[in-house]
Amino acid sequence: MSTTHWESPVKKKLREGLPVVAGTIMVNSIDVAAHMATLGFDFLWIEMEHSPITLETLRNMVLATRGLPALPFARVPVNELWTAKRVLDAGVNGVIFPFTSTPELAQQAVAACHYPPLGRRGSGPTLARFRWPDGDRYHDSADENTTVIVIIEEARAVERIDEIAATPGVDVMFIGTSDLSFSLGLRGDQNHPKLHEAIAKVVDAGKRHGKSLGRPAGTPEQVKEYMRQGFQLFQAPTEIGLMTAGARKYLGPLTGE
Repeated sequence: MSTTHWESPVKKKLREGLPVVAGTIMVNSIDVAAHMATLGFDFLWIEMEHSPITLETLRNMVLATRGLPALPFARVPVNELWTAKRVLDAGVNGVIFPFTSTPELAQQAVAACHYPPLGRRGSGPTLARFRWPDGDRYHDSADENTTVIVIIEEARAVERIDEIAATPGVDVMFIGTSDLSFSLGLRGDQNHPKLHEAIAKVVDAGKRHGKSLGRPAGTPEQVKEYMRQGFQLFQAPTEIGLMTAGARKYLGPLTGE
């Protein structure tokens, strides 16, 4: 009988310094999620902050991707214990916490993803165990393999970034560059020196404290550029964005655009 335990391929890649790319799901389509999970992405960024995807739809996506290459992660609407509990008990392999702007919120994110004594997650994994690759030892496996991603997207987070980066149990600090730009008063400008300065502070803190770094990347050229800057995890465009890009590539030669 094998005693080899399942290891999250996402966490393994992060530990080895390899790039990780997420395909973003915005529409409540189980078929789209299942298809996206076969296209080569490391995980699915199931968007529950900026979309109408419900817990029931999330659960169906989790089941539809069972055994497929890309792991299901969920971005919850708010950094709270109960929001993480609901998606974890639905069977996701990682949780993405928006607006994690204080060390206390970073600690809360970690606590939400671990059972006592490591954290404050409640024990009710009946549904999660069914989806989990190592379900027979779910509690221990989930504590070891759940990926905790906190999003840095406010100026006040940058002010306390060293404390946030020092939080044990945070796997990835992901920079929400658009919201951070708005928080800095730049109205979404991605090229302003003030935003670049804030990003550099996050990168420096992440490197000093051994955290993986992530950010959105709209093109493969951006992924390569950001990798040179020290980033490792990338949020690819949504299924809508990919469909739009594909349509333009197809129709452009026909319309002369």
